[in-house]
Amino acid sequence: MINQVSKHIIEGGGKRMRPQCLINLAGLVGEVKDIHYQLAAIIEFIHTATLLHDDVVDESEQRRHSQTANVRFGNSASILVGDFIYSRSFQMMVELNNIEIMDVLAYTTNKIAEGEVLQLINKHNVELTDDQYNEIIQSKTGVLFEACGKLASIGNRCAPHQKNGLAQIGRIYGHIYQLVDDLLDYSGEANIVGKNLGDDLKDGKMTLPLLIAYRNSSQNDQEIIKKAINQGDVSQLTKIFEIIKKTNAIQLVQAQIQYRIHEIEGTLNNFDNNEYKKRISAFFENSLNRKF
Repeated sequence: MINQVSKHIIEGGGKRMRPQCLINLAGLVGEVKDIHYQLAAIIEFIHTATLLHDDVVDESEQRRHSQTANVRFGNSASILVGDFIYSRSFQMMVELNNIEIMDVLAYTTNKIAEGEVLQLINKHNVELTDDQYNEIIQSKTGVLFEACGKLASIGNRCAPHQKNGLAQIGRIYGHIYQLVDDLLDYSGEANIVGKNLGDDLKDGKMTLPLLIAYRNSSQNDQEIIKKAINQGDVSQLTKIFEIIKKTNAIQLVQAQIQYRIHEIEGTLNNFDNNEYKKRISAFFENSLNRKF
């Protein structure tokens, strides 16, 4: 069963963004070593385990253009194999015999779980504040990218200022990555994105495009959004798209993304130029222009 579910996930593809992020950040401050590839694998294991669990919680039916594991194999199999992959990642951590790495990843996995719970208790909450939204996306997405920066620096025994810089780049990038993801749910194309548009609405998640639209719309439009988010009513998706367009919500989220990009560029300027610095810039640019 573990082999079947794992094979399904691996063959489903994926962008491997987190391993790429870790390897590129390691190269920014020194040599890319064997330990960095081991850490990249651990990070991807953790991410994969969270996807298996998230798809069960969200009752998702499609990911990366194919059936989710919970649809194909059932919820029980998805949860149990997710647990196996999680625990396997911790076995791999122990093999590295480095307490600092264990500390980073123990904190990270705990924070991810906290973020998922925060998101769960804020379902259907149209009054979600910016601080609450930012805390959710930092916990469920940003913290794992932040860990990439921390782990890259540990592998190269970096000075504290370099470690902080890499962690900051990862953290901000994780924030940007989630903003782009939230945008795609209301502005992408289903056949490219690889999942059904409006999944966040169906799940009752108030992401930033919808939060901005709600705050800047008329009372009548607010009632449409509130009813759709409370009932997970995707039949209202066309009306929601219209409200988002009227309130320029997409453009306002894109402006926030641009602000965060400038933050990353400022931090990157503190590092010496090398081939990996160019790769990081290309990596970020490709991520921002992604369609899925």
